[in-house]
Amino acid sequence: MARVLLLVPSATYRAADFVAAAKAIGAEIVVASDVPPVIPDATGTRSIAIPLDEPEAAARAIVELDGRRGVDAVVALDDRGVLVAARAAAHLGLPHNSPEAVGRTRDKEAMRDALASGEVPQPRYAAFNDPADVVGLLEAIGGGPCVVKPVGLSASQGVIRADDAVAAIAAAERAQTIAGGGRLLVEEYVAGSEVAVEGLLRDSTLEVLAVFDKPDPMEGPYFEETIYVTPSRLPGPVLDQISRATADACASIGLTEGPIHAELRVDGIRLWILEVAARSIGGLCARALRFGAGISLEEVILRHALGMSLDGLEREAMASGVMMIPISRAGTLRAVGGRDGALAVQGIVGLEITIPPGRAVAPLPDGDRYLGFVFARASTPAEVEGALRAAHAALTITIT
Repeated sequence: MARVLLLVPSATYRAADFVAAAKAIGAEIVVASDVPPVIPDATGTRSIAIPLDEPEAAARAIVELDGRRGVDAVVALDDRGVLVAARAAAHLGLPHNSPEAVGRTRDKEAMRDALASGEVPQPRYAAFNDPADVVGLLEAIGGGPCVVKPVGLSASQGVIRADDAVAAIAAAERAQTIAGGGRLLVEEYVAGSEVAVEGLLRDSTLEVLAVFDKPDPMEGPYFEETIYVTPSRLPGPVLDQISRATADACASIGLTEGPIHAELRVDGIRLWILEVAARSIGGLCARALRFGAGISLEEVILRHALGMSLDGLEREAMASGVMMIPISRAGTLRAVGGRDGALAVQGIVGLEITIPPGRAVAPLPDGDRYLGFVFARASTPAEVEGALRAAHAALTITIT
């Protein structure tokens, strides 16, 4: 029986879906996390504790485990595990991205430099340390408006639009505070709609699995994602251009193997790469995707990692989508009502509230979590979008 080691940060949403996917393909599971190991449960799932924030030490622990039990694949669920997975796979001789390439996806400055070397279309940018220095860099990126962000955070945390020099300094100070210090980027703000690309690299060749439209405007001052809908409603030639640009971005960064998630801005026939991550889509959003005879994205990822067949990889014919339920204000979540009404909306196929009552919540740019996820399937992307909006309108969210 094949054995797959799952790198599971303690704060991830995705453990259950990956465990279910491993069981669906008949693989034995070992969960490696940054929390102490637990006694094997009734299903036989084993766990070990590794330091996810110390990639080389974590990789050595995985190599030691391989010596005792054998490991056939190492799969990271979220950003915190991708560098550990690359280092461990390199030591074990498994197909992998180079640790250097994965490191570029975890450092926005390094990623921008790699994209620039490959002449991949992206916003003009500059890096700096002192928030006061941002004013002198604005001219180099075309003036305002601009976007300021920490180089090391993800999921739009700390990402702030500023329209003039005074606002840029304030944005840089706030972004640096959110990140706990460190280096910042200032980028030109590019207008247009956003799309997300879900793909799989196989021996340096990118296979685009899905392109999601983001129908809500992403204009700032913060960039909270809400609705993803696929298939995209963009014209075929533009989708081809998106696929080529994403493949060029992966090649410039040096990614060659496994899942990727990319974010792009599109304005007519122009586009810009915003982000490339060496992992699949975050949160529970992967539940919006089904392939072949109904297999999940997690199963696709595990099959690829284990060298299993990926015949019939095309996405299902129905339109689908997900809404990441936004947090409207900082405070304490008291209750989420109206769930039955939301689930009764035609086309809605699931609703998960991922923050329990009594927990503190914060919106972007400070927060790093969503309130939950709503899922829809329908005949057309427009019907999916309408169902998600209607379901969200049915919810009553109390934050004090």
